[in-house]
Amino acid sequence: MPAATPAPITVALLGGGTVGSQVARLLTESAPDLAARVGAPLQLIGVAVRDASRPRPGVPADLLTDDAAGLAARGADIVVEVMGGIEPARSLILSAMAAGSSVITANKALLAADGATLYRAAADNGVDLYFEASVAGAIPLLRPLRESLAGDRVVKVLGIVNGTTNFILSKMESEGADYAVALAEAQALGYAEADPTADVGGHDAAAKAAILAELAFHTRVTTDDVSCEGITGVTAADVEAARDMGFVIKLLAVAERTADGAGVIVRVHPAMVPNDHPLASVRDAFNAVFVEAESAGEMMFYGRGAGGAPTASAVLGDVVAAARNRVSGGRGPTESVYAALGVRSIDEARTRYYVNLDVADRPGVLAAIAQAFADNGVSIQVVRQDGHGDDAGLIVRTHLATEGALRRTVDNLRTLDAVKSVVGVMRVEGEAGP
Repeated sequence: MPAATPAPITVALLGGGTVGSQVARLLTESAPDLAARVGAPLQLIGVAVRDASRPRPGVPADLLTDDAAGLAARGADIVVEVMGGIEPARSLILSAMAAGSSVITANKALLAADGATLYRAAADNGVDLYFEASVAGAIPLLRPLRESLAGDRVVKVLGIVNGTTNFILSKMESEGADYAVALAEAQALGYAEADPTADVGGHDAAAKAAILAELAFHTRVTTDDVSCEGITGVTAADVEAARDMGFVIKLLAVAERTADGAGVIVRVHPAMVPNDHPLASVRDAFNAVFVEAESAGEMMFYGRGAGGAPTASAVLGDVVAAARNRVSGGRGPTESVYAALGVRSIDEARTRYYVNLDVADRPGVLAAIAQAFADNGVSIQVVRQDGHGDDAGLIVRTHLATEGALRRTVDNLRTLDAVKSVVGVMRVEGEAGP
C-alpha cells in the first residue's frame, strides 16, 4: 500500500516586488525539488501586494491580495516578509507569529532596530524566525555564524556589505572619477536609488553590522549601537593617495571584541585596505565578509549581496529549513545573547589612520606636527610630503591608536599655525603589524 502523501506546508508571501516575485517564481518552478528536500510539498496560498489588480509575472492572479493583514493572520505554516521598512512589517510579523506561523524575513532595518521583539514573539508562540537574506543577499553567512561557528570564539567580523557603495568606490578607484560622477553612474545602472542616503550614508551597512555583531558575539546589538559614517566625504584625492600607498578605499562594517574581551565595538566607515588583503579585490556590487575566529582562524564569505534572484535564493533556503522543522516537529535556533557584552564607544576602537594635512612649507613644521601626534600617544608610521609654492601637502599614516587619541590629535593639529587645514582623516584596516 503506497505511503500517504504528506499534507502541504502552506506559505504566505508579504511583498511582491523584486525579491517577492522571485520567491514566488522559485516556489513554483522548483516545487518538485523543494518537496523532496522538505519531505512535503510547499503550497503558496497568497501574495500580499499594494495593487492586486496589477498582474505579476509568474504569480497566479487569484493569489494576489492587497489585504496584507488578513493574509498574515491567516495561519499559514510559513509567512515570508519581503516588504521592508519597520511598519507595517513589524505588526504583520507579530500577527503572523500569533497565528502560529513561522516567519522568514529579509528585513534588516527591522531586525537591527527591534529584533528582540521578534525573537520574543517567536519564542512565546513556539515558531521559527529565520533571516539569512537580511545580510549579504545570497551569501551563506548568518547560518555559519550562528551554527557552524557556535563552538568557536569569534574575534572580529570585517566586511563589505553594501553593493552600492562598493560599486561607487570601485569606479572612483578604477576611473579616477569624482564621487558625484560615480554615484550618477550607479543610479543610471540601477545600483543606487534616486535617494541614495541609506546606502551612501552607511545606514544600510550599519543595520547589517548590528545583525552580524549580535550573532557573532551573542550580545544584543541595535542600529543605535553602531557608529556610522558614509562615503560622501571620500574624494578623488583620497582615492589617489590610497593607490599611491598601495591601498584601496572600501566602506567597511566592523564588529570586534575589545582588548579586554568584555565588550564589543561596532562601526561602519570608509577605510583604506591594503592591496594584498582579500577584501581589496572585491569590486563593483559584490559583497564579502572576513571573519576571524580563535580556532577556525580567518575565512571569507564572498558573492552577490543584493538583487532579486540572489536574495530569493537565501529566502528559499530559510523556507526549506522552517518547513523541515514543521515536518519533523523540530525548532530552529533562538536568540543567543547570553554573553551580554557591553557595547563600547568607537573611541576605544584601535586601528591605524591616514591623515591628510595642508600645511605651510617652512622649516620646523614637520617637527611641530610630529609633536602633536606624540603628545596624544599616537605613533607615526609613514610621512609623505609634497611641496608646492608656499603650501605643502602632508600625509601621515599611524601605527595602531585608539579613535579617541586620534581625535584629540586632530583637534590639536587644527590649533597649530603651521596647519592650514586637516583635509581628510581615514582609518586603515586589514594591515598586519604593531
